[in-house]
Amino acid sequence: MVQNQEPLELVLHNYNIKVAGIKNESYKEKKGVWWINTPVGNKILKKISNSEDTLKHILHAVGHLKKNGILIPDIIKTTNNSDYVNINGTCYVLWDAVEGKNPSYSSPAELQIIISSLARFHKASEGFSPAPGTKPKCHLGTWIEDYTEQIEDMYGFYEKESGSESNPIGKTVIREFPYFYERAKKAIEGLKGREYADWIDKAGRKGCLCHQDFAAGNLIMVQAGDLYIIDTDSLTIDIPARDIRKIINKIMKKQGKWDTELIKRIISCYQSQNPLSHDEWQVVKLDLMFPHLFIGAMNKYYYKRDKEWSDDKYHKRLKEMAEFEKTSEPVLEAFESIKP
Repeated sequence: MVQNQEPLELVLHNYNIKVAGIKNESYKEKKGVWWINTPVGNKILKKISNSEDTLKHILHAVGHLKKNGILIPDIIKTTNNSDYVNINGTCYVLWDAVEGKNPSYSSPAELQIIISSLARFHKASEGFSPAPGTKPKCHLGTWIEDYTEQIEDMYGFYEKESGSESNPIGKTVIREFPYFYERAKKAIEGLKGREYADWIDKAGRKGCLCHQDFAAGNLIMVQAGDLYIIDTDSLTIDIPARDIRKIINKIMKKQGKWDTELIKRIISCYQSQNPLSHDEWQVVKLDLMFPHLFIGAMNKYYYKRDKEWSDDKYHKRLKEMAEFEKTSEPVLEAFESIKP
C-alpha cells in the first residue's frame, strides 16, 4: 500500500479528537509514523508492522514498564476504550507526542542519562510475564543457535569467494573473514559455558525485557532532563546483555573506534543503577566479541538488503566494519580489569 492510500481518516475516526492537520514523519509499506495536529497538542499515529497478537504483547510490556517508573508516552484510547485500531488486519496506535530533543552520545552528561535509563529499563522489566493470548518476541536462550547459523551462513559465501575469481568485495571478504570467523567461534564456545546458561535461567524466573534499539533517535529528553522512550515496536524477552552490547557498539561506532576509558564509564554508570554480577559481565564481553557488525555488513551485501546501495557503498561499509571491529580487541583483552 502506498502512503496516500493509507486509511488515516478511517483510523482517526475511531478517536475523540479534532484533527487540524496530518504530516508524515516516515513511511515504509509495513509501517509508518504521522504527526497529528489537534487543538490540544500534537499526537503521533503509528502504523504497526507487527501482528495484532504481538502488538498486544508489546502494549502489555509497555504497561508493565510504565507501572515501574519508565517514561513512555501515553497511548490515546479509542472511543471503544481500545489501545489500537485494526483496519483489515493492520494495526494503528495513537500516542501523545513528547516535546524535547534526542540526547547526544558525545555529551558526557547526556550519555550518562542514556545508560542510566537503560539500566533502569532492565530493572523495571523484572517481574514481567507475557499475558495469555499474546505472541511475544523472544530471544531468550537462542544466541548459540542463532549466532552459529549466522556465521556458518556467511562462511558459505566466503567459501564461494575463495573458489572463484572474486570482485573487490570478494577479495575483502577472503582477506577479512577468517579472523572474524575465529572470533565468532570463540564467542560461541564461551556462550556454551555456565555463565550464559545461569543468566538465562535467572531471567526466565524473574522476568526480563530488552528494548533492542535503545538508541538516541528513539529517546526524547525533556526540559527537566527526564528521558522518554518513544519507540517500543521491537520489545523482546531476553537478558540485558543484548541491549548493552547494542548500545556499546553504537557509541563506539560514533567514536570511530573503541575507547577503554569510555567503556569503563559506561559500565560503571550502568552498574550504579542495575548491578550485574562478574559472570553476567562476562556474557556481555562474549556478545561484544561476536562480530555482529562485520557479519551484518556481509549479510547486507550478499542478500542485497538495501536495493539502493551500489557495490561501492556495500564495499565501503564492509571495510569500515572490519576496521572498526578490530579496534575492540585491546578492550576485550583488558575486559577482566574493566568489568566489576
